[in-house]
Amino acid sequence: MNLRNKATTIRLSDFSSAPMRAFHMTWLAFFLCFFGWFGIAPLMPVIRQELHLTKEQIGNLTIASVAITVLVRLVIGWLCDRMGPRRAYTWLLILGSIPVMAVGLSHDYQTFLVFRLAIGAIGASFVITQYHTSVMFAPNIVGTANATAAGWGNLGGGVTQMVMPLLFGAFLSLGVSSWWGWRLALFIPGFAMLLMGIAYYFVTRDTADGDFHELRARGELPSSAAASGAFAMACRDKRVWALAVIYGACFGMELTIDNIAALYFTDYFHLGLAEAGFVAGSFGMMNIFARALGGIVSDKFHQKSGLRGRALLLGGTILAEGLALMLFSQVRVLPIAIGAMMLTGLFIKMSNGASYALVPFVNKRALGAVAGIVGAGGNVGAVMASFLFKGAMPWTQALLVLGCVISIISLFAFVVRFSPEEERAAQLEIEARRAAQLPTNLTPAEVMGD
Repeated sequence: MNLRNKATTIRLSDFSSAPMRAFHMTWLAFFLCFFGWFGIAPLMPVIRQELHLTKEQIGNLTIASVAITVLVRLVIGWLCDRMGPRRAYTWLLILGSIPVMAVGLSHDYQTFLVFRLAIGAIGASFVITQYHTSVMFAPNIVGTANATAAGWGNLGGGVTQMVMPLLFGAFLSLGVSSWWGWRLALFIPGFAMLLMGIAYYFVTRDTADGDFHELRARGELPSSAAASGAFAMACRDKRVWALAVIYGACFGMELTIDNIAALYFTDYFHLGLAEAGFVAGSFGMMNIFARALGGIVSDKFHQKSGLRGRALLLGGTILAEGLALMLFSQVRVLPIAIGAMMLTGLFIKMSNGASYALVPFVNKRALGAVAGIVGAGGNVGAVMASFLFKGAMPWTQALLVLGCVISIISLFAFVVRFSPEEERAAQLEIEARRAAQLPTNLTPAEVMGD
């Protein structure tokens, strides 16, 4: 997909250009989706008591929250190639809001499991977020754009850990019973998603050059039928599967910690609901800078060492994540445990950003398919990790095992190689922007400012 009017800078105060409108709408939409996706997690101590859930049932709910996302992410990447990110996001937000608002109808484990499974589908919003920013920003800045939009969206996972217990408490203070309190609290993010779905359709467009149907009418974009062939092309590329495994080790671990953190600090450190939610929320709040940092550093490595530099950076951050997670698993003192969790989170989120700083360069003709497969890999990692937390194994030991596995997975970064032609093509596009006297060598402060 060769588009002419990609943005070469990120100017946060710009709400008029198509790339920056897409940037702001994608991170905000993803924020609300993440809020709805994990709004249940900080309220699980209350829900567990009301529905009389066992440890195995809680494990099944954790798996359900991320399992369906694997399939939906594969489909949504294909849909982005066919209908464009604007319509794909609109429909996902509107349809995804329904189970979030309706989960309060649950009255036992079985009905709650069905709603939790349906809510997991909105996790596919990440693929559209990365797709939309990838087609809006040029190679010199796409890593930063992708990582920042996804990172700020991921903040929803941290904010929900802090806000949902407060919403629950607010309803209780109004005289509402706990039975109604958590149900009413979960209605709020669902309704916000519905409003965002309507706004997304009217505020954004697919690319800076126009919507997909306009580009196809002008012969500037392959037909929608070509998307099927693009998906098969992506499936044949071993780099795509290597990145999927790597993303399972970083984003999969982020989802896992988002799901278990509140219960972990409640059960192992005896914190109350609000205190455990605040500690768990601090992990998600790191996305305000940590994922963006991974994209910024990846763009800098590209300037110095090309696409190979991006891959080596990713391998390094994955290895550091595994080592930090092993440290976290062994800590038994609360302040040190929080610090170890934050260190683990730093490398997890940097790895997330560095992963999708590589995705736009793997296969431009199958961008949606690549983004979907890699994104699905993140959820496969979360599903596999969740099995360790539903059995008899202590959670501390499960975290240690995951740290060892992630350290080994860092070697997959050596599979992500690029031919001299691919390296040259990426460099030529950057030089073409420079020849047009567009800025291509910005400091992080300049990238994020005006």
